[in-house]
Amino acid sequence: GPRCSAGMAALLWMVLSVLPVGGTIHVDSAESHSAFACEPIALRMCQDLPYNTTFMPNLLNHYDQQTAALAMEPFHPMVNLQCSPDLRPFLCALHAPVCTEYGRVSLPCRSLCLQAQHDCQKLMDMFGVAWPEEMDCNRFPDCHESYPRAVDLIASTEPTDQSSLTVQRDYGFWCPRELKMEPELSYSFLGVRDCSPPCPNMYFRHDELNFARYFIGVVSIVCLSATLFTFLTFLIDVTRFRYPERPIIFYAVCYMMVSLVFFLGFLLGDRVACNAASPGQYRASTVTQGSHNKACTLLFMGLYFFTMAGSVWWVILTITWFLAAVPKWGSEAIEKKALLFHASAWGVPGALTVTLLAMNKIEGDNVSGVCFVGLYDVAALRWFLLAPLCLDVLVGVVLLLAGIVALNRVRMEIPLEKENQDKLVKFMIRIGVFSVLYLVPLLVVIGCYFYEQSYRSVWETTWVQERCREYHIPCPYQVEQTSRPDLVLFLMKYLMVLVVGIPSVFWVGSKKTCFEWASFLHGRRRKDSGVNESRQVLQEPDFAQSLLRDPNAPIIRKSRGTSTQGTSTHASSTHLAMMDEQRSKAGSVHSKMSSYHGSLHRSRDGGYTPCSYRGTEERPTHGSLPRLNEQSQHSSMQRLDSQSRHSSVRDLSNVSPALITHGTSMNRVIEEDGASA
Repeated sequence: GPRCSAGMAALLWMVLSVLPVGGTIHVDSAESHSAFACEPIALRMCQDLPYNTTFMPNLLNHYDQQTAALAMEPFHPMVNLQCSPDLRPFLCALHAPVCTEYGRVSLPCRSLCLQAQHDCQKLMDMFGVAWPEEMDCNRFPDCHESYPRAVDLIASTEPTDQSSLTVQRDYGFWCPRELKMEPELSYSFLGVRDCSPPCPNMYFRHDELNFARYFIGVVSIVCLSATLFTFLTFLIDVTRFRYPERPIIFYAVCYMMVSLVFFLGFLLGDRVACNAASPGQYRASTVTQGSHNKACTLLFMGLYFFTMAGSVWWVILTITWFLAAVPKWGSEAIEKKALLFHASAWGVPGALTVTLLAMNKIEGDNVSGVCFVGLYDVAALRWFLLAPLCLDVLVGVVLLLAGIVALNRVRMEIPLEKENQDKLVKFMIRIGVFSVLYLVPLLVVIGCYFYEQSYRSVWETTWVQERCREYHIPCPYQVEQTSRPDLVLFLMKYLMVLVVGIPSVFWVGSKKTCFEWASFLHGRRRKDSGVNESRQVLQEPDFAQSLLRDPNAPIIRKSRGTSTQGTSTHASSTHLAMMDEQRSKAGSVHSKMSSYHGSLHRSRDGGYTPCSYRGTEERPTHGSLPRLNEQSQHSSMQRLDSQSRHSSVRDLSNVSPALITHGTSMNRVIEEDGASA
C-alpha cells in the first residue's frame, strides 16, 4: 500500500545517500580557485565527465564548489538510481560548468533539461523532491546538442596568459561562509546583511594587536589615575571649585569613566568585542554587532556617553569663561545656570546614545577590546562622531578666543597695579595652555577619524583582494589602489582619546592641593583653609571679575571663591576676624581705627571727610585739624570697635568678606564709620 511505498522510499533514500557517487566535495584535495580562473572540479558527481575544470561563481550563482555541492544533495538518489542518462550532465552543467574562454558562458540545451526532468519525474515525486525554479527548462537555449559541446572542449584548455587570470566583471562582495551570521541578529558587513567582520582585526597581525592592546592598557591606567586624582581633590574640598571652573571637575569625571572602560577592555581581551568561533558550524570568530551582547552594550554606552559628555563639558567650560570675561557675570550668576549646563551636558549625549541603540549601530573593537560606533560603518562615524566633535570644537574655540580677547582688553584699558597686571597675564596664559592641552589631542583624534573614513573603502578592497582566494569569494574587479592602515594611526587615535583627560590634573596642581592632601591624610583640616597668604591669582579663574569692573566701585566676593586659591591685597573682614581671634594683635587694630577717626577733616557743611591715614605720632601740630574731646574720641573708638567686630562677624557668617583693591573703597568704609561716629 502507500504506507509501504513511503517506507521503502525512505530506506532507499538513506542507502543511496551514502553511495560513492555522492555530491560531496573532497575537502582535503579541494584547491581554492584563483580569481575566477579555471579550477579543478572537486565534486564527485562531476568527476567522470569529458571536462575536468570549472569556474566559480557558477550559473546558479554559487560562489564556491562547497555551496554547489550542498545545492546538489537533493538529487543524489536520482543520480544513483540512474533514472536518466541526461540528469547528471545537466546538473553538472549548472553547478560545475565547463571552463571556456573568458567572456563566454556555455549553457545546456533545453532538450537536455526536458529529457532529464521527464525521465526522473516519477522518482522525484516518490522522494518528495521538487524541480527547482532556477532550473526551469524554459530558461535555456533551444538546441539539441549534448553537454559539453565540441567547441566548449576546444576552448577549455588551461589558460597560459597571465591576463586571463583577472576577473572579467565586478561581482561585488560576497559574504564568506565562515563570516555568515543568523538573520535575526541583523549583522551587516561591507553592505551585505547577515555578515560580520572577522576577528582578530582585518588589518593587523597578532603581534601588532598584542602591542596595541598593552599600549592602550597602560595609557588608560595613566589617564584613570590623573582624572581620579582630580575628582578626589574636588571631594576633599567641594567649595574650592566653583563656577566658572567647576566644569573642569565634571570634564575629568567623564574621561575617568572613558579610561575605565578602556581598562576593562584591556582586561577582557576579545571576550566581549568578538563572537567565539564555532568550528563545527564552519564559523570563524567574528566581531560583535548590535545590542544582543549585553556586556558589549554596556561598554558601548559607557564609552560613547562619557566621550560625548566630556566634549560638551569642555564647551560649557568655555561658556562659563566667556560669561565671566565678556558680560562680567559673577560666580553666583553663572551658578544659577548650573541646571541648564547639566541638562545639556548629560541630555545631549544621552539622546545620541539612545539613538544609536535604537539603530543597532554598536560594533566591537577587536583592537582595544571595547565596543564603540563607526568602526566599520562609515555613515555612523560621520554623523555620530565627526559631526558632534567638530561642532564642539568650533563653538568652544570661538567662545574661548572671545574670552581671552576680553581679558586682554581689560589688561590694556583698565589701570591696575603691576602685581595684578602680572597675575592677570599669568591667568590668561594658564587658560590658553589648558585649552591647547585639550584642543591638540582632540584635533588629532578628529584628524584620525577623517583619514579613516576617507581610506576605509580602500582598506576594505585591499583586504578582500588579499583574502578572496582563502574565503572562496569573488575577487575585486580592476583594483586601482591598494592600501593598508598603519598601526601608528590607530595607536595615535587611542592615545589622544585618553590623553584628552589628563590636562585636568594640571588645573588642580598647586601648593594648596598638596597642603589639602597632607591635611586630609593626617586626618585634620586647617581652620584657615579659606585664606592662604601664598595664594596666586593663576589658580582662581574668577579673579578676572575683580578686574572687569569700575575701579571706583567696591568689589564684594567670597574669600573661598571659585578657585584653588584666593587673593587679598588689603585688610579685609576676614583679616579682622582672624586678628580678633589673636588677642595679641587686637590693640593694633583699635589704634588704627582710632587713628582713622582722628584724621577726619570737618567740611564746610559740618560733616567729616577722611584724609589719608597717618600714624598718631605724625599728626600735624597746627590748628587746621579740629581736636575732638576725649569723650567723643572714646565713644567713636567704641563704636568703630563694635562696628568692626559686628562687620567682621557678619562677613564671616556670610562667608563673603570684602576684597578692597582701591583706596576709594577704603575711604568709603571709613567715611561711613566717621558719619556714624
